[in-house]
Amino acid sequence: MEKGTNCFPTCHTIFLAWTWLLLLSWCCTGAEITCRSCSSPSPSWPASSSRLRQEQRPPPPRGLWIWPGGRARGSAGADPLPGGEPGGRAGPRGAPISSAGAGGGALGGRGPAAPRSRRSSEGRSRGVPAAEGQHGGRAQPRGPLEEGRAARLRGAEELRLSSTTFALTGDAAHNQAMVHRSGHNSSVILILTKLFDFNLGSVTESSLWRSTDYGTTYEKLNDKVGLKTVLSYLYVSPTNKRKIMLLSDPEIESSILISSDEGATYQKYRLNFYIQSLLFHPKQEEWILAYSLDQKLYSSMDFGRKWQLMHERVTPNRFYWSVAGLDKEPDLVHMEARTADGHTHYLTCRIQECSETKRSGPFSRSIDISSLVVQDEYIFIQVTAGGRANYYVSYRREPFAQIKLPKYSLPKDMHIISTDEDQVFAAVQEWNQNDTYNLYISDTRGVYFTLALENVKSSRGLEGNIIIELYEVAGIKGVFLANRKIDDQIKTFITYNKGRDWRLLQAPDTDLRGDPVVCHLPFCSLHLHLQLSENPYSSGSISSKETVPGLLVATGNIGSELSYTDVGMFISSDGGNSWRQIFEEEYNVWFLDWGGALVALKHTSVPIRHMWVSFDEGRSWSKYSFTSTPLFVDGSLVDPGIETQIMTVFGHFSLRSEWQLVKVDYKSIFNRRCNKDDYQTWHLHNQGEPCVMGERKIYKKRKPGAQCSLGRDYSQTVVSEPCVCGQGDFECDYGYERHSNNHCVPAFWFSPSSLSKECSMGQSYLNSTGYRRIVSNNCTDGLREKYMAKVEKCPGRAPRGLRILTTDGKLVTEQGHNATFIILMEEGDPQRTNIQLDFGDGIAVSYANFSPVEDGIRHVYKSAGIFQVMAYAENSLGSDTAVLFLHVVCPVEHVQLSVPFVAIRNKEVNITAVVWPSQTGTLTYFWWFGNSTKPLITLESSISYIFTVEGINTVTVQVAAGNTLIQDTKEIAVHEYFQSQLLSFSPNLDYHNPDIPEWRQDIGKVIKRALAQVTGIPDEQILVAVFPGLPTSAELFILPHKNTTERRKSSEADLEQVVEILFNALNQNLVQFELKPGVEVVVYVTQLTLAPLVDSSTGHSSSAMLMLLSVVFVGLAVFLIYKFKRKIPWINIYAQVQHDKEQEMIGSVSQSENAPKITLSEFTDPEELMDKEMDTRVMGSISTIANSESTKEIPNCTSV
Repeated sequence: MEKGTNCFPTCHTIFLAWTWLLLLSWCCTGAEITCRSCSSPSPSWPASSSRLRQEQRPPPPRGLWIWPGGRARGSAGADPLPGGEPGGRAGPRGAPISSAGAGGGALGGRGPAAPRSRRSSEGRSRGVPAAEGQHGGRAQPRGPLEEGRAARLRGAEELRLSSTTFALTGDAAHNQAMVHRSGHNSSVILILTKLFDFNLGSVTESSLWRSTDYGTTYEKLNDKVGLKTVLSYLYVSPTNKRKIMLLSDPEIESSILISSDEGATYQKYRLNFYIQSLLFHPKQEEWILAYSLDQKLYSSMDFGRKWQLMHERVTPNRFYWSVAGLDKEPDLVHMEARTADGHTHYLTCRIQECSETKRSGPFSRSIDISSLVVQDEYIFIQVTAGGRANYYVSYRREPFAQIKLPKYSLPKDMHIISTDEDQVFAAVQEWNQNDTYNLYISDTRGVYFTLALENVKSSRGLEGNIIIELYEVAGIKGVFLANRKIDDQIKTFITYNKGRDWRLLQAPDTDLRGDPVVCHLPFCSLHLHLQLSENPYSSGSISSKETVPGLLVATGNIGSELSYTDVGMFISSDGGNSWRQIFEEEYNVWFLDWGGALVALKHTSVPIRHMWVSFDEGRSWSKYSFTSTPLFVDGSLVDPGIETQIMTVFGHFSLRSEWQLVKVDYKSIFNRRCNKDDYQTWHLHNQGEPCVMGERKIYKKRKPGAQCSLGRDYSQTVVSEPCVCGQGDFECDYGYERHSNNHCVPAFWFSPSSLSKECSMGQSYLNSTGYRRIVSNNCTDGLREKYMAKVEKCPGRAPRGLRILTTDGKLVTEQGHNATFIILMEEGDPQRTNIQLDFGDGIAVSYANFSPVEDGIRHVYKSAGIFQVMAYAENSLGSDTAVLFLHVVCPVEHVQLSVPFVAIRNKEVNITAVVWPSQTGTLTYFWWFGNSTKPLITLESSISYIFTVEGINTVTVQVAAGNTLIQDTKEIAVHEYFQSQLLSFSPNLDYHNPDIPEWRQDIGKVIKRALAQVTGIPDEQILVAVFPGLPTSAELFILPHKNTTERRKSSEADLEQVVEILFNALNQNLVQFELKPGVEVVVYVTQLTLAPLVDSSTGHSSSAMLMLLSVVFVGLAVFLIYKFKRKIPWINIYAQVQHDKEQEMIGSVSQSENAPKITLSEFTDPEELMDKEMDTRVMGSISTIANSESTKEIPNCTSV
């Protein structure tokens, strides 16, 4: 809703530089105001964090934003109340219950915000003002108010208000200020000014000022709090305004300063944690909750002098004090926190008894993060199961019940807007909505919701919070304004019966000049901006007052839709039935003296010295000067006191001047006290209909034009009498929809008989007629009897719609852990229906009725596998069954791929994934080969694969078990052919072998370099793999040269030559390496170990002769080996044949069937290597040639 403005050329850049300066939200306790005219470099705004993230330091304070042109905007995310919120609320109304929802929930950052009572004296806007830029540019000013309107002003002589000005000397560089005025006729005002460095994200300077004469003069108190102390925040007890708390900036120190005499003296206390936000008890002035930067919740029972840790891992903004009359203990705290199991739970405990054993969980299951809302009689939580959000509510601390929205609303997000008058307003964004929400209204218990208005406009604030454009008019029950999106146009609607009926606003009959306004419904109407300021320095775009019912002031426009450029100010004196235009531009308008007078300050970026006052509800305005020197206005504050009648205007005389505090005493504008002749009666109506919310109301208010003050003895007299109930006093009940004939008809998805599904035979229930009287409607007789729900006997029903769910919505659980089952039944008699649950592992339980299973049935599985869980419900009228298949897994901890080091191209290779522990239940394997982007998925731990590309190929396997996913990767050298040789080493290597994969990998590289150095063979043709275990051994792979596939025969001959060179070098002990100084290791070709030649017996026997023949045979074999080296069986070519045959080693001379063959079983295959390694000592990790894999001792998933 921002507009472009005129500005002095010299200051325009300065204003833009300070666009992001801000003012903290205020309450009766304190507020912060930001200089928009100070000269300073452009601040760098730190990235804001979402409500689920926690920054290392508190974000810059949030609150009122001062925009170029003097536009003051409310906080995009209302911060915690410095004085706590009465009733134990930790945050503003409109709190999101959905974790998918953004921002705008309960507590916020460290900055304070205004507290609200159960029913605020101000009208309430649902949400907070929108971000800069969302409302387009600002129109050019149309000149001062007096131009062209002299006839409407009272006299030409300038009127003056009594005022004094005080400069906060030495604070010219400070860009923020927080103000506390005690009220209750106290003359004390406290102001904390500070320099917030946006680049550092912290406060670097501060000053504390105190006035004891209503702001005429101020004393600087820096010496009383410590000249080197840098203060960041000011808090005040909501129950004792004399008690003040100051926080130091955490970048310098963590301490608090406490005063019990309205800030005259202070005591300093150091803290061992950093405070992010405070929440004061609504009744006990000494009790405080503190939330730290590391997500811990602390409590104090002596106003911050001593602190005690309550709980760790508390969700930001989700802790609340007890509500009087509902919670048994006044020191009870509601909180949302992560427990030891890693899930988020709703917990309660007393501030001095919050140990693990003292905490209780009112809701047995885990909940979604950032979903707990405690507000008045209601507690809301959200639980997501199966990808769908389910909402639960507890009314007056009763057991939680699931919220019933229309069946196919399918909400994406939900915000609790209001819980006044024993009813819940909720804004729900449904599956087909993006920038709008549907408004729903509940029954008294907050369980059954019906649609009140579709497509209410929403937007996001500066910090991502959701803004719902709905406004509750103060002082008149049941009257709301809403901005609704229709065919891409935003239009303003009003209701007088809590959302049952809505209509457009009638535009004014004439404009400011008295000319007729041509605007006919429904094509043209009045549209209003519905953002309510969260602090008093700006009146907001709409305001109303409970002490002056029926008077509304708002920013808006006349036309076919809401505009953000061509706007003016409008006023209604009869509760929104008719409107008048009062200004052609935007103004801040405040109510003075119980609403008997209005004061207006213009939105402008130029200095001003006048304000406008009206005594006749905006029909005429008088111009008053409040300062002799024009002032750049940064904000204004109206004294909440009754007798003082003081208004304070904050600003600067120039771009570089100190803060100027102008105290305006408007008491002099009232010439006398009001008497009975100064009052008149006003009848509330809805377009002439005198019955509103089931009653006729007559209010007493001051006559327009009576320039008298009401004083402290003013009492608002209201005469009311009930009306006869008519159609407009009833809304459609849950499951019913209003048709064009104004009748409520069941929706297509709703069965009226289903309301009795939880009813037991012999009992009674209320059978709906399709209508329900609007909550807090006071009508009597008439249609009440006709539409009232009828008492009927509960019918007997057979069980139907039986379902089994798990509490977390998952179909997998871990062995040895609790699995909790929920049994639901759509129809049937819960008290007379037997239920049996078979867990599928040989154990079953039975219950006589559904009462014991409401909180779930727990069971621990002692083995892994897939179990069929079956529920059986039966009563005298029938039965029903439901089945669920539950996967019970033992968490996998390690996986290792078993692959050959080298494979032959276009031949199948068997690859196996070995998982520990082995008894893990059903596992899913995802296999990636080479550069493939799509995996092969199997339930088996092995797979056959054909590599078609020569070179190094990678194999990756991922193993999924429940929520666990582990992975291993190996490399395979793929060639057309290759040869290999087993190697052994001199015994001294075993002494230095730690038998870990990294060591084996490094030794393999050393041997490879030694072979290449001695023989001159390229190292890409050599591959060495060291086996695990002792004695140390290895396998040498001789690979063909690159790019030799086309000339295979010659390449085979070349490979044979390479083999001969390597073998000669090994036989001549030329291959050796230095393991460490003085430790030389020789590499050998592995030979057969011969049998002993000598028999141990004294005589010659047939056995000795047999042994002698064996020795001769072996000697002959050795001779043949030496003579024909090329046919050594240990130098071989690996080939992979069909998967049903075992791998073979084929002689290197020929690959014909006549070549000698030795099966791989005679050597150590990869699986045996793995087994061998598992049997040896485990010291680190498992490795292949080029990959290391972390491992440990194999765990066992034992039964419990």
